[in-house]
Amino acid sequence: MRNALLRGINWIKDFTPNLDSLLSQTMESKTVMFSALFLVWLTLVNGSPASLEVGKLTKATNVSWSSYNFKTILTWGPKPVNYTYTVEFSRVGRDKGRNPHCIRSSETECDLTNELELKGVYSADVLSESPLGSSDYVEPPYTSSKTFCPYNDTIIGRPEFKLKVNENKKVVLIIQDPITAMHKDGRSLNIRDVFKKNLKYKIAYNKAGSTGKKNLTVDESKAEFNSLDEDQSYCFSVAAYIPSRKGDKMVGEWSLPKCSPQEHKTPIEEYGLAVIGGAALIILAFVIAVIVLIVVCCKQARRQTSMAKETVV
Repeated sequence: MRNALLRGINWIKDFTPNLDSLLSQTMESKTVMFSALFLVWLTLVNGSPASLEVGKLTKATNVSWSSYNFKTILTWGPKPVNYTYTVEFSRVGRDKGRNPHCIRSSETECDLTNELELKGVYSADVLSESPLGSSDYVEPPYTSSKTFCPYNDTIIGRPEFKLKVNENKKVVLIIQDPITAMHKDGRSLNIRDVFKKNLKYKIAYNKAGSTGKKNLTVDESKAEFNSLDEDQSYCFSVAAYIPSRKGDKMVGEWSLPKCSPQEHKTPIEEYGLAVIGGAALIILAFVIAVIVLIVVCCKQARRQTSMAKETVV
């Protein structure tokens, strides 16, 4: 009996420190829990620090594609103050990509020329971020662009061309295919390299000083005009024509007009040898007639003078 009582007393002594420790841990857990609940309450009322930072950012506006001869730039506004822009782009149905020069940038444009495939259809997002980056848990404000396809949407610039007159006195127009921003095997590609047989040219022409224009479409970069008046000057303008495109994107920019020189013919070329010979004979006959008339008049005058003298004697 005594031994049992001693064991009970020893058990109570051993349990007492553990009880104190258990109570201490419980109090600490409650403190942590109340602190977490307090932070959640503050977040709901005032917003998290990350969300507060995002709330100060301005979304990009007027996000648009600008592409000229396959030089493609994404532009937007406004100029950022105390924040930056990051551009994400993707081909439809594929993962998004980034250009290293357009991450947390203070610029309002991004050159994507070398990032895009020729016939791919792309969209882009312009994200507004703090200079230190964005949180993985808070999505930054962003603005999306319309879709863009280099092959169908880039503007084709005005071509240069030369005018020549061949040995048959026909006007020949030689077009220089515009150079693009694309490269292959170390050389720049022109629009003929890109569009191949899908490239045609529209040619508008008229007599110098006239407003009535005629149009011609050619498959090659050369055209010969056989039905022009040889003694007239004609003015020409040229534009690239892509039949596979839609709307106003089918025709590129029109070139500045150039006019052929007006041919100055010699009198023989202008009137012909027969006409000139006949005119010469008429002039010669007229001169002879005048000379004969003068001679006859002189003789008549002398005769009258002689008769007058004889009458006086």
